[in-house]
Amino acid sequence: MEPVLELRNVTKSFGGLRVTADVSFSVAPGSISAIIGPNGAGKTTLFNQITGYLKPDGGKILFQGKDITNLSTREIVTLGMARAFQVTSFFPEETVLDNVRVACLSQMNKTRNLLKSVSVFNEATDQAFKILESIGLQNVADRAGFELAHGDQKLLDIGIALALQPKALLLDEPTSGMSPEERLLTRNLIKRLWKEFSLTLIFIEHDMDTVFGIAQTVRVLQMGRLLAEGSPEEIRRNPEVITAYLGEEVL
Repeated sequence: MEPVLELRNVTKSFGGLRVTADVSFSVAPGSISAIIGPNGAGKTTLFNQITGYLKPDGGKILFQGKDITNLSTREIVTLGMARAFQVTSFFPEETVLDNVRVACLSQMNKTRNLLKSVSVFNEATDQAFKILESIGLQNVADRAGFELAHGDQKLLDIGIALALQPKALLLDEPTSGMSPEERLLTRNLIKRLWKEFSLTLIFIEHDMDTVFGIAQTVRVLQMGRLLAEGSPEEIRRNPEVITAYLGEEVL
């Protein structure tokens, strides 16, 4: 089966600092996997390259067999890849529903025709509300984005990404800044959304309960290099990973 995403020797430097160094791996379609590693390991930089926000200095990135290395973010989204950010990215003054509805309209390529087709607007509204129901925000649909608690803002960001109807969804630290209770709820939600929307899902995360609780495959970056790749149990027992990142407490 062809990988949905494949990285071949992806490299990026800033000045004299190599942030990702010859990173290669492939992601199976329909899988859920995590990327972990110390702060500064290059995780978000790698996500930025995969999603077109940064161009690699070397190597190739393929999505569904197509070379996307030098495509724009918009072109990559059009092909079926979406991303939710570590720092939430939405219109804070607009309502929760409007934020998701705009993303739905964008996906339908009808954003410029809002005044020409009531049916398109209504269809986008229905789609947006269904997404809000899936992520548990239907009861705050009429509230402005900035009014939401931090955890709900993270969920809204995921909802906007889902509105783009992705085949692959990338989440950058989806549980960061959350309480233990919120992390548990978000962990369960991510796993449910992965199944409900038939996604290939890749996430960066520091919370090991989340990583080992839902990931099928875990990849470990250290100083820009892929240190290890394997099942949660393999990564948990890997001596190099324990020394570099996890420590003995995860055993």
